[in-house]
Amino acid sequence: MTNVLILPLLIPLAAAALSLLLPQRAGPRRALALGATAALTSVAAGLLHTVWHEGVQVLRVGGWEAPVGITLAADLLSAMMVLLSGAMGFLCVVYSAGSLEERQEAGAHYPLVLVMLAGVSGSFLTADLFNLFVWFELMLVASFVLLALEAERERLEACLKYMTLSLLGSALFLIALALLYAVGGSLNLADLAMRLPGTKQPPLATAAAMLLLAVFGLKSAAFPFSFWLPASYHTPPVVVTALFSALLTKVGVYALFRTFTLLFSGDPALTQPVILGMAVLSMLVGVTGAVVQYDLRRLLSFEIISQVGYLLVGLGLSTRMALAAAIAYWVHYVCAKSALFFVTGALERITGTHHLGKMGGLSRTHPLLGLLFLVPALSLAGIPPFSGFFAKMGLLRAALRAEAWGVAAVGAGVGLLTLYILIKVWREVFWKTPLQEARGPSGPAAMLGPCVVLALVMLGLGLGAQPLFVLSDAAAGQLLDRDTYIHAVLGGDT
Repeated sequence: MTNVLILPLLIPLAAAALSLLLPQRAGPRRALALGATAALTSVAAGLLHTVWHEGVQVLRVGGWEAPVGITLAADLLSAMMVLLSGAMGFLCVVYSAGSLEERQEAGAHYPLVLVMLAGVSGSFLTADLFNLFVWFELMLVASFVLLALEAERERLEACLKYMTLSLLGSALFLIALALLYAVGGSLNLADLAMRLPGTKQPPLATAAAMLLLAVFGLKSAAFPFSFWLPASYHTPPVVVTALFSALLTKVGVYALFRTFTLLFSGDPALTQPVILGMAVLSMLVGVTGAVVQYDLRRLLSFEIISQVGYLLVGLGLSTRMALAAAIAYWVHYVCAKSALFFVTGALERITGTHHLGKMGGLSRTHPLLGLLFLVPALSLAGIPPFSGFFAKMGLLRAALRAEAWGVAAVGAGVGLLTLYILIKVWREVFWKTPLQEARGPSGPAAMLGPCVVLALVMLGLGLGAQPLFVLSDAAAGQLLDRDTYIHAVLGGDT
């Protein structure tokens, strides 16, 4: 048992509360947010180191034993995700300093970002489905307000769509929890994993599994629950969109990985074809939606759906090789997509628009920005030597080894279409003759700095891919080793 597990929750929550007590000035709130996200990242790195060397870490809050009390647990996957969330939160706070107006920084932006980070961290660390619901709601409430801050008509409409569908997902989540409690008499993940295989009501367990698949599919924007994302993610400030892209949908993906490897792994003939079908359709719908877009932020929003499909391929195959490749792809994708949104913000500052038809010629006037776009674009498309190549190849190899020929073919084809889309963006934004000259600078160092950091990370993950794949393979092994997680959480009760 380790008390360190509570720190990724306490640090952002305490910082958010303290931020509200500070004067409404940009400087103090920005400094506090930077310090809190840096501390969260450091604690998460220490937690990952501990889990790597000592195995699954568990905290029974208040000393109450599982499954009665609130339990936090960290294995390699959850520790990796908390670290990734803290690092992306830090970069988003830095980017906010350069991209937002001072009055926006002085307002509720930083407290809301910190509350959302607490909800995300809690979702990754909880070992209980009801508390997963609670952390989901905390995260979503913060995201609602971030989306609605200073909303005009289009943004308010997007916020209402997002809020309505999120609340519908929350209602379905509660119904699924009620079904699972009726079947298993518990909502602790480890306890349920022991009880569900011997249930006398398998139809109710199956119904709960399908409801959770729908709920987490909605949260992760997987097809057919993805239509809300392109309608909402293009409206808030770019830094908010980057934060949502890096964290919100990935919590839904994490919940799918956790529940369907721990609770419902005993019926792969039912769940795996459904998940693979969602994965293939997500890849196809996302990439075809992006092909026809000339609004850069909507294009990248459709690409989120496509990339979530790749992650679900790993879960649908559920082999160690597939899960390891999916986890490695997860890390790469968060970095690449966030970098592209950051670059998009700089492009909007220069050109005053995010419509591709109104841009052009920036490779001559802003060559650094062109390079900072090219690195994550090539990485997202899976071009060597960048990080996306090895992760995507790992997923395709896993599909071929599992004889999922159609999945492998779709994955390869979507990769080529992704390359075509990003070449189109390069041509429209950086290569063609502009309709009018770019009228602004690339942006302050606070905007370009995170882009440079993420570009270096992607290059480093490509040239030195082995440590990430070793870590991802170990995380995949823990996901498939249900008994170790169950024993760690329940302790002597097993």
